[in-house]
Amino acid sequence: MKSNRMESSSGDDHDHMMNKAGKKSGVLDGSDIMELVGNEEVFTSFVDHKFQELDLDKDGKLSVKELQPAVADIGAALGLPARGSSPDSDHIYSEVLNEFTHGKQGNVSKKEFQVVLSDILIGMAAGLKRDPVLILRMDGEDLLEFINGPSFESDAMTIFSQIESTEKGSIRDCMKKALTLLTVDHGMPPTDSWVTSNVIEPVLQFCPESALEQPISRDVFLSEFKQMVERVVHRLQEQPVIVAHSEQTFDGSGIKRLLSNKFELNKTLDAAVKDVPRDKNGKMSKEYLRVALDLVAPAAGLPPIGAVDQMDKIVNEVFRMIEADDGKMVDEEEFKKLMREVLGSIMLQLEGNAINVSSNSVVHEPLATSSTLLTPTPTTTS
Repeated sequence: MKSNRMESSSGDDHDHMMNKAGKKSGVLDGSDIMELVGNEEVFTSFVDHKFQELDLDKDGKLSVKELQPAVADIGAALGLPARGSSPDSDHIYSEVLNEFTHGKQGNVSKKEFQVVLSDILIGMAAGLKRDPVLILRMDGEDLLEFINGPSFESDAMTIFSQIESTEKGSIRDCMKKALTLLTVDHGMPPTDSWVTSNVIEPVLQFCPESALEQPISRDVFLSEFKQMVERVVHRLQEQPVIVAHSEQTFDGSGIKRLLSNKFELNKTLDAAVKDVPRDKNGKMSKEYLRVALDLVAPAAGLPPIGAVDQMDKIVNEVFRMIEADDGKMVDEEEFKKLMREVLGSIMLQLEGNAINVSSNSVVHEPLATSSTLLTPTPTTTS
């Protein structure tokens, strides 16, 4: 999945998307993953097959290099862009790899691989149960409904107001900008390289490229825009686009549940600080609080650092308040105490002002080099 678009969302938007999903395709709620992991015999067979697939030198262990396809597949399943395209996503890829290797460069046994993969899949399933992913088939039907609906002209004029300050370029330039302002709610798939090459660029060929001597008028824009969107409808009818849509609300409830369960909290903090570097006196730098928070995030119902801008602002403010970046060394108990303070402060801010985001990603066929880690092993019957 690529071309993630994080946007504010409302309950009405979500209901509308649910209705679309009901008409178009389905919902990924993690139940298939839990069914796989919950069946010991099937999951063991699944792991055996995938381990053999990844173990290229057949030495019975997976090197860091051999784990890379698995990490790439998990990243794709989480909706991350390709490795190397974003420092934030690269950090998450590194964290996934560290889960397998425990931060070392040594090889991973099949048993270690199975345990970590089980934990990751269960975490993904829990996330999908909490925030299901709706799979939408964008085939032009919703876009055609939008063109013929009562809101088309007003929405088109809103788009026009966002581009009318452009005094140079061509009608083609204006139309290209206008098309990128249509959303999934209108029936337009998110703009990524495939959508640009196979949907947008072909329809733009009908637009004149000659430069405009003055900004395009409202009437000309409305006429050209409607024709352009109609052409997009035809392209989508010929080549439907599959889009994964998810809604997430961060209101602090996940942190509250974690903080109220002392046993689970201590277990989570112990796991988070286990691999934090220490000096000869066993003390840790406060700079590693960010790393620890990223490890605690799944249990606290928080996104990874770097995934949601609004959340990053809250985290940065909390870390500034406790002077987390001053580099001071603290013992383990003080480190955990600071972690509890960080979680409590984030919870209070989210309780007062919850963050709602939506994500729309174009779903592409797996690359030929993919290890298809998350693809169930075919079964045969006699």
